[in-house]
Amino acid sequence: MSKNFVNFHVLISHSPSCLNRDDMNMQKSAVFGGARRVRVSSQSLKRAMRTSDYYQQYLGERSIRTRELGRLQGSLERALHERFDAKLVERTLSLVSGKEGIAADTRADAVAPWSVEEFAKLCELVKRADAEGLDSKKTEKLVANEALVIKQAMARNVDIALSGRMATSGLMGSVDGAMAMAHSITTHAVDTDIDWFTAVDDLIADAGEVGAGHLDTQEFSSGVFYRYASLNLPQLQLNLGGAGRERALEIAAHLLHMMATVVPTAKQQSFAAHNLADFALVTLADQPISLANAFEAPVKAAREGGYLAPSISKLTEYWQGIHQGYGLDEYAAVFQLREQLDEVKTFNKLPQLEAWLLADGQV
Repeated sequence: MSKNFVNFHVLISHSPSCLNRDDMNMQKSAVFGGARRVRVSSQSLKRAMRTSDYYQQYLGERSIRTRELGRLQGSLERALHERFDAKLVERTLSLVSGKEGIAADTRADAVAPWSVEEFAKLCELVKRADAEGLDSKKTEKLVANEALVIKQAMARNVDIALSGRMATSGLMGSVDGAMAMAHSITTHAVDTDIDWFTAVDDLIADAGEVGAGHLDTQEFSSGVFYRYASLNLPQLQLNLGGAGRERALEIAAHLLHMMATVVPTAKQQSFAAHNLADFALVTLADQPISLANAFEAPVKAAREGGYLAPSISKLTEYWQGIHQGYGLDEYAAVFQLREQLDEVKTFNKLPQLEAWLLADGQV
């Protein structure tokens, strides 16, 4: 029987880095199991994926996330100038955003994702409403009646279908996100380090003088991170305007690839922590299930050193316990670079696990 949820569990070891910072320029962290862990927020991970070259190549155009309505109007006018005149774009944006008289510095109440194709469909409906002499209430009803067509137009921007959208005014519709992504945390306690760095001034050094042109510090650390996300396949199909399960599974396979390969770009010019995942467990299940509690007790380093191997052992042992203890009816498969796991399909190449997911866990 087809399962409604895909659960992604990924372990990725990052060499010294500072991938996500807070307002004090320090690494984001969280206390879990009484121990401090380094954290990469879900917002950071989702943005890194949405703006990655892989996303653009396989999932296409991404939405425009902004609250700057004046700038958005210019972008939409340029993108749609062959289809609609500027006045219609301006009028439609005013109706969709709920803001009248949009000027260069007009802002929406919150950042929202905008789909160019969805907006184009709304322009068509507003043009039709104007031609029929409909008032604003009847225009809203016309838009509501065309909800499926609008969603199908928005389907070109998969990131909205995945992450959702909250709309509070105007004609813009809210979308329940199909994907839930956790903040990534280290599987073990972490003591961070401080990099005291200087920028040497060549001319001062050439003159035989001492002293740097710049002094500063940066917190950094290394560790094995647990990444988790769940994907609601029927919700994704709904958000894509009634797409088939095959399309949802195709997107799931691309999401798996990005969770295993995409890394936030912060401070990468200084640390180059371009690491790929060492382990991924994927399940097709009846509900979203996080395995974060596998690491509630911080992982201890192996006798020979390293957190990766004991983290993989902790994760697989915990999953087996949950799977058997609750009698879960789920399909599971693993990608890892080393050994085979008993009673679980194991692949040593990531595309093989992606193919398994594309086949709905039936190969």
